[in-house]
Amino acid sequence: MDKLNHSEVINLLIQLGVILSFARLMAEFARKFNQPAVVGEILAGIILGPTILGNVNPEIFALLFPSTGASAVVLDGFIQIAVVLLLFIAGLEVDLHIVWQQGKQALSVSMMSLIVPFVAGFIITWFFPDLFGYVEEEKKLVFAMFIGTMMAITALPVVARVLMDLEIFKTRMGMLIIASAMIIDLLGWIIFTVILNMMGNASETLSLGRTIWISIGFTILMLTVGKGLINKSLPWINKRLAWPGGLLSLSLALCFLAAAFTEYVGIHSIFGAFIMGVALGDSKHLSERAKEIIHQFINNIFAPLFFVSIGLGIDFISSFNLQIVLVLLITAFIFKIFGATLGARMGGLTKYDAFAVGFGMNTHGTLEVILAAIALQAGLITDEIFVAILVLVVASILASAPLMKYCLQLNASNKKDSLNEE
Repeated sequence: MDKLNHSEVINLLIQLGVILSFARLMAEFARKFNQPAVVGEILAGIILGPTILGNVNPEIFALLFPSTGASAVVLDGFIQIAVVLLLFIAGLEVDLHIVWQQGKQALSVSMMSLIVPFVAGFIITWFFPDLFGYVEEEKKLVFAMFIGTMMAITALPVVARVLMDLEIFKTRMGMLIIASAMIIDLLGWIIFTVILNMMGNASETLSLGRTIWISIGFTILMLTVGKGLINKSLPWINKRLAWPGGLLSLSLALCFLAAAFTEYVGIHSIFGAFIMGVALGDSKHLSERAKEIIHQFINNIFAPLFFVSIGLGIDFISSFNLQIVLVLLITAFIFKIFGATLGARMGGLTKYDAFAVGFGMNTHGTLEVILAAIALQAGLITDEIFVAILVLVVASILASAPLMKYCLQLNASNKKDSLNEE
């Protein structure tokens, strides 16, 4: 059996040490400016990658992060695990009880917030593919679906952080945004599973129709029978096994097994991890403290590996295309906000509250980055499109909080004026 030699072990350990320490440093830097840690971690990758270190000192970059060799393969393995775990904790944040509580309003916001930007992104890409550079004719349909999905998804972890910062997380509007984002997460991943199949990432024997039915069937089975089994076993686990070690190890074991199953049947492993996270996170026996421990473990060890790795393979300066960046920004900021705002108005919200919901739902983040990385690896998108998606993610994160705050202030002022007139 092949093993890492002495120098490769040293190189791998240095890579992990440099990535984790610099990612933490840049994450803390981002937090100083009230930005999510993910912004700093992506920036850390850009600094350590070919964009800056590779241009300033290519010898050190090549020595630290070789593109070939056993240490590069093992590091890639760590990154693949990190992606699976990131989707697992994204699933943990989906609270189906909140979704049912919000009812028709959440359904209205989520459907319009999903359909309008998806259709707009698809149409623009289908009829004007030259805006994105060269697109192969046989990949035109799946590429249009991919861009539509990018426009439609809302980053649940990031929007939750924004709502907490604005101190409206527990309000009716905050719960409406969270519930709507949860519905989009569930539907978005089923859509992306279809896209993965069309990309050729699924089993050759698995048809598109079977992929859809297996995805839906697996989701329903895990959220009914699977969740029931988890509910029955968690009290025994919490009582009999060492806490929190027993819960943590078994949770991750379930995550990996679900990911392995969906990968085996021809659906990407991240889908299995996400649905297992939803089933486990929705259990009444999984405490908030337990969730926090799982979050802290993954977010501070594995998440930085993935987000830093994004910058290690791309020169962001040479791959920056202003036209593609503007197309994505304008499409997302117009149609995503319009769709969510329209859905909120249909749900009975006032004008300014509806706009606040629209700006909140236009928050992009972790999931879009993961999807884009998979699409880049599959050869569906170019480095230029990938960089443009990262710009969209950062821009939406920076814009969502101040725009929501401004709308809420306008709404409060409008209510005050109405009371004074009375």
